[in-house]
Amino acid sequence: MSGADYRGVNILLLWIEATMKDYSSDRWLTYKQAAEMGGQVRKGEKDVQCVFFKTIERESKKDETGDNETVRVISPFWLFNLDQIDGIEAPQAIGGLEAFQQIEAAEHVLKESSAVIREEGEKAFYRPSTDEIVLPERTRFSSEIEFYSVALHEITHWTGAAHRLARDFSGRFGTHAYAFEELVAELGSAFLNAELGFAATMIPSHAGYIETWLKILKNDKRAIFTAASAASQAHRYIMDLVETEKMVA
Repeated sequence: MSGADYRGVNILLLWIEATMKDYSSDRWLTYKQAAEMGGQVRKGEKDVQCVFFKTIERESKKDETGDNETVRVISPFWLFNLDQIDGIEAPQAIGGLEAFQQIEAAEHVLKESSAVIREEGEKAFYRPSTDEIVLPERTRFSSEIEFYSVALHEITHWTGAAHRLARDFSGRFGTHAYAFEELVAELGSAFLNAELGFAATMIPSHAGYIETWLKILKNDKRAIFTAASAASQAHRYIMDLVETEKMVA
């Protein structure tokens, strides 16, 4: 509850854990963070292992000049859900935004992507028949980050159109193809959020897909790599559009 957001594969790990354990909170803390806030992890509760990448320098054995080389290493850390901790009150949910404060980097991506985005109605979705993205008005979201996370999720769907990246998982995943595309969009949103310097929040209505994702990942060991690859392609496609527009300008 330090306010830090979790990114990349950690988002997926925490979504899955929250769904399997039916946690009501989306807040996660290390044991030390909980203790520092006056909380206590209940006896017998199990943590979730996540990972972060860090850069270290070490002396290069190949370089006779004695210069150091930079390497990336993976380090684990462990989190508990707020539902597993006594003594800490959950923050109050916010109903809606009185005033929307634009996140300029995210707004720039929406604008320069060339996607047609309409803010109307009560649901967020990509409509293939008209090639449009529909979002509720931004002030109806609980936070600016939630709005942009949802928008970037739908833009990831937008990249899958036949005249763009032409994603079609029906041959491999059959009746689960739609749920798998949702996984791609969730990961795509996470990658885009990470590029922009903040982290995605999961769309509540999509939490129901997690059970299907687990079945897919269990039956197809390479499915997660397929999803991550497709999400990465979508991320690159969008950022290439943005960078091209910047060069033209």
